[in-house]
Amino acid sequence: LNGNARNWFLTGSPDSYRNSIGKGLRCFLDVPHTSGQEVDRNEHRSLGRLCSQSSQPLGEKFPSLQISSVGQPPHHFPAWNIQINKSFHTSPSLQAAPVPLFWIIVKPAQKLFAIILGRSIRKWWKALPPNKRELFKENARRNKWKILLGVSSLGVVFIMFYFTHLEETPITGRARLLVFGKEHFRELSQMEYDMWMEQFKSQMLPETDARYQVVERVVGHLSESNKDVPQVAALKWVIHVVDEPGVNAFVLPNGQVFVFTGLLDAVSDIHQLSFILGHEIAHAVLEHAVKKASLVHFLDFLSLIFLTMIWAICPRDSLAVVGQWIQSKLQEFMFDRPYSRTLEAEADKVGLQFAAKACVDVRASSVFWQQMELAESIQGQPRLPEWLSTHPSHENRAEHLDRLIPEALKIRESCNCPSLSGPDPRLIFRLNMQHLLESSKGREAPNSTKQDPSKPKRDFPHT
Repeated sequence: LNGNARNWFLTGSPDSYRNSIGKGLRCFLDVPHTSGQEVDRNEHRSLGRLCSQSSQPLGEKFPSLQISSVGQPPHHFPAWNIQINKSFHTSPSLQAAPVPLFWIIVKPAQKLFAIILGRSIRKWWKALPPNKRELFKENARRNKWKILLGVSSLGVVFIMFYFTHLEETPITGRARLLVFGKEHFRELSQMEYDMWMEQFKSQMLPETDARYQVVERVVGHLSESNKDVPQVAALKWVIHVVDEPGVNAFVLPNGQVFVFTGLLDAVSDIHQLSFILGHEIAHAVLEHAVKKASLVHFLDFLSLIFLTMIWAICPRDSLAVVGQWIQSKLQEFMFDRPYSRTLEAEADKVGLQFAAKACVDVRASSVFWQQMELAESIQGQPRLPEWLSTHPSHENRAEHLDRLIPEALKIRESCNCPSLSGPDPRLIFRLNMQHLLESSKGREAPNSTKQDPSKPKRDFPHT
């Protein structure tokens, strides 16, 4: 989640659907594996389902979303797979750096070596006398098959490395590249956690704050409802609520949950908050940080070959710098950012499944992104093309979720969740948008009649 959108949203009377869930059920759902990120539009095939009733109704666990810091906090809930952070932790002073961190540190040195090597090859070639250049070309033509065999062997090595480091993604079953070990990333996650705790140490809400308890209850219910997933049950979810206006939330791979109060201001009800936190939990469960770092490292290693060639072929350093910049941008926009958007779509799908098994009104998920789009329009924030972003656009994200919601509703029904009462929140949002547009047009009409005819008439097509 990115941006600074605040609570500008028109959702009508959310009370009509906010407390529509009456009784919560835990569900074991054997979701079939899918091979990609896009929505499976086919009907649900035979699913093995085993649902058991929760000891406490969901309606008692989730009162209406009251997230002000004033007043008596709600009663504590049963002990779930959650730990409450009460102290700061620091890494041992002599701890060795994890392997991913080591490669991050040496990456600039690798690029510098490739630049020096390419530049040295160019200078060596320029310094050769013409007769030796011709002799070198003749030798290359004579041994072209040996050269081709060597290059092909190098390509085979890279392909073998790629396919021998593929693993199956949990839940979705999609193949993923893993270069680094998970234990190394756990160490790196602890270092990142220490960094965030140091940055936000003066902004952490106490566990007695009502906003903290809302997040604690939501994460607790999501983890309890999805404890049949081994990756969910294995992590200890630790809650941190940061008093920060940005609309943001993230979960580190080791289960550290960070939620900004700006997000609590942006959501309209507990269902939207449950979906957002389910999405962030899905990132941790699917180990997206490991996947993305592995792919970036693999592509960076390949790019060193092209970087050496650029500095060897370009006749001047200035052209080589331009070529290096073009190469880095091509990698960013053709591989890095599209892959990041793919991971976001996968987290939306799995997060929606997590929310459905927790008996959440999954229809509220797409409403949240429509609200975010409306907030950015009201604030006049520029809209960048999706291919320039690491996240899907709000509009495309809402449409993607709308396509996923029918399947999520089937999952919810298979868990014997209470029927959803009240109108569809998506319908409420659309009706309020229509009412807003009609009201704005009604206010513009009287003003336009009073306008001086000598002045040009203004038009507000985007109001």
